[in-house]
Amino acid sequence: MSARIFVRVQKEPFDATLEAASLTKGRSDIGAVVTFTGLCRDEGGALNALEIEHYPVMAEAEIARIASQAAVRWPLEGIIAIHRFGLIRAGEPIVFVAAASQHRAEAFAAAAFLMDYLKTGAPFWKKQHFKNGASGGWVAAKGEDEAAAERWRAS
Repeated sequence: MSARIFVRVQKEPFDATLEAASLTKGRSDIGAVVTFTGLCRDEGGALNALEIEHYPVMAEAEIARIASQAAVRWPLEGIIAIHRFGLIRAGEPIVFVAAASQHRAEAFAAAAFLMDYLKTGAPFWKKQHFKNGASGGWVAAKGEDEAAAERWRAS
């Protein structure tokens, strides 16, 4: 059976527990589900929100392409990748990734692979909105995020 892949780009918040449960409902062949939920940080109390923009069709297609690559690299039973757009307040969820496999190592690797792509290569643009009313510039991927993603290109 090939991995079931679910990709959504949405404005609304998501329920990580329900999303993860959807991967295993009615399944007894899955031995591991690894999830990651990314939240909007307040950056030491200074940040009010992030504004995330994207190209709707392109963003989902690119995330689905990377999820398909994960399913080829590792023996997965299911993948979920959800990324929000719009104005996301500090403390709210931004991104959710889940990888299901028969074994934990593959699920961990696939979840890390997907998150490293979402942090560095997914077609999203993030603008900071500070509590003092100022708007920051567009946020670029950090050096450590680029370094983490590089390990997948090398292997």
